Amino acid sequence: MITKEDIEQLKPFQARTIIESLRKGLVPTDYVPFFTVGRQNWLRFIEEDLDGFIEQGGSKVRFINGDYGDGKTHFMSVIRQLALQKQFASSFVVLTRDIPIHKFEVVYQEVVLRLQGRFEGVGIRALVKQWIERQKDCRADLQKLDINFVNALMELQKTPAENELPEETAHSQELLYQWLEGKKVPKKELKRFQIFEVLNKSNSKTFLQSLISFLQLTGHKGLILLLDELETVLAQGASIRSAAYENIRLLMDNTEHSEYLELFFSLIPDVLLSEKGFKAYDALWSRIRSVGDSEALNYRGTIIDLHKTPLKRQELIDLGVCLRKIHEISYRWEAQEIVSEERIADICSKQEEMGILSEVRLFIKQIIRFLDMAEQGHAEQDFNLTENLLISHKEMELEKTRQLEPAWDM
Repeated sequence: MITKEDIEQLKPFQARTIIESLRKGLVPTDYVPFFTVGRQNWLRFIEEDLDGFIEQGGSKVRFINGDYGDGKTHFMSVIRQLALQKQFASSFVVLTRDIPIHKFEVVYQEVVLRLQGRFEGVGIRALVKQWIERQKDCRADLQKLDINFVNALMELQKTPAENELPEETAHSQELLYQWLEGKKVPKKELKRFQIFEVLNKSNSKTFLQSLISFLQLTGHKGLILLLDELETVLAQGASIRSAAYENIRLLMDNTEHSEYLELFFSLIPDVLLSEKGFKAYDALWSRIRSVGDSEALNYRGTIIDLHKTPLKRQELIDLGVCLRKIHEISYRWEAQEIVSEERIADICSKQEEMGILSEVRLFIKQIIRFLDMAEQGHAEQDFNLTENLLISHKEMELEKTRQLEPAWDM
């Protein structure tokens, strides 16, 4: 957990940015350490995987299981930050209507567009441009890459011919970058570069392993992929769900037959338990049917079960104290006397009475709502804990319902 001194270094605008993100139910990704309480056991074993297995050439697939509000997205952000600190490259993709898991090429495109690591900017273009600036002829270093990938890099590295117009050079470079991004480029346009394949399911493993080899060439220890909100697949019709599950199986296969790669999916329990979930696709269910059977927690297992390991009461109180300080900085006021640690504990107690203490997002909404009211001068008795808890809980239930509506079956 970040210290009080670290929080006090925040400027009012930074603090306000954090509060506004949390108010919307979003994780402020630039400030993830400020909210990392609990989960130490899970993080310890993930760190052990990165250091002792993935960095050495291993590969692994894990599922982060938790209900809405259990903190899955935040936990994935913590993993991403941990990976980046350890000099892995990482890509965090939220699965949505526009990035559905049943469209493999779209997911891959998003993965390379959101790539981050030991380079300025985001995405494979930024990575390649930095590599070109720092290298001369290093074809020998590219031996582990697929020949099409090598040819694309070498073409981008070439000095344009004297008689080549600037717009022709720009057009060629754009084609090559689009190919590296997994986009559909006409094969006839690629032949002159000695590139003969475009991304599809059958060559996806080759593309992925070439990407990882290139990342290693550029100083990365491997690649950590994080695919959030896999539960969106439950909103699909049967045929779309089957295609989605086939792609999940393909991604698992590609990971397990690769090196220096770890893949994380986040999902809700229904994906593992309901008949519309993984059980509906035998080729996938046969791979993972036993991963969640045991009641005992296996911190090295395939399932990272946040729902079975909720934050403890004191951890939530510590989180509330952290939020109080950030709110103080954001709005330049003194909150400690009005919003005491005892009052924060009362909010925990009220959630506990309703059987929803584990819902971290709900707790955060409650704390911010309470701080807002206190800062605006409302007396403590004006803030009805039960009423506001019910309002916040209803908002989250509506959000959950919207997310599971079958709105994009096609």
